[in-house]
Amino acid sequence: MQQTERVTTHITAKTGWFDLNLRELWQYRDLVLLFVKRNYTTRYKQTILGPLWLIFNPLITVSLYAFVFGGIAGLPTDGVPQFAFYLASNALWSYFALCITQTAATFTANAGVLGKVYFPRMVMPVSSVITGLFDLAIQVVMLAVVVCVYNLTGTAIPVTSAVFLAAPLVLQTALLGLGFGIIIASLTTKYRDLAILVTFGVQLWMYISPVVYSTSQLMGRMYSVYMCNPMAPVLAAWRYAVLGTDTFDGFYWGVSWAVTLCVLFIGVLLFNRIEKTFMDTV
Repeated sequence: MQQTERVTTHITAKTGWFDLNLRELWQYRDLVLLFVKRNYTTRYKQTILGPLWLIFNPLITVSLYAFVFGGIAGLPTDGVPQFAFYLASNALWSYFALCITQTAATFTANAGVLGKVYFPRMVMPVSSVITGLFDLAIQVVMLAVVVCVYNLTGTAIPVTSAVFLAAPLVLQTALLGLGFGIIIASLTTKYRDLAILVTFGVQLWMYISPVVYSTSQLMGRMYSVYMCNPMAPVLAAWRYAVLGTDTFDGFYWGVSWAVTLCVLFIGVLLFNRIEKTFMDTV
């Protein structure tokens, strides 16, 4: 008679500041995928166009950018067609903004679930970051199509070996958005005002980041101060990788990576600290 092995799982309270069990998070990967599916299902529930908004939304946004900033304001795009320039910028920035806004609502939006069943709480912010990757992938495909069309019609947009920088840039954007998002999520359990300010803050951040303009317009001391914004070197390097324009500054990209890791580290510390008592305040 075959004997079955009995497995016992002990769930204990977290006592340290940095109690992040990556192995346990990996064991719950199926739950992460379920949260991703839920995020998409709830986002487009009871909408007429449904997932088609993943295409129409960036098209509308980029068209407005081209009309306002390219047409009315006349901001230069370093010789790249305006539509391709703004589509590339919007793809990465909208992913970053989604990571922050969705992750920031982790505790408050899922309070009912968190109070009923145990699972690693980091599952939810990680699923929000992965959800945004599908949006980014669709915009990258759209950008690839636009670049091909421009090249076929005589407007050259070079594709160089720098395109391989795209993957680490997306990874850094995800980690930076996750870090800021879980910091805000940890603080909003007690201070709900922050949740109201998140959207406004992200929009303001966009205007001090090179989303609708190029960093080549900045010089001297202004450039040095401006590039201290952790998303500025990332966006400049992103356009350099996918469009062959703007500038790639390895020094400030390294500084940006240092800020990203620090923000992520602080976010994980706060997240694990607040996780123990958030049900008392949320």
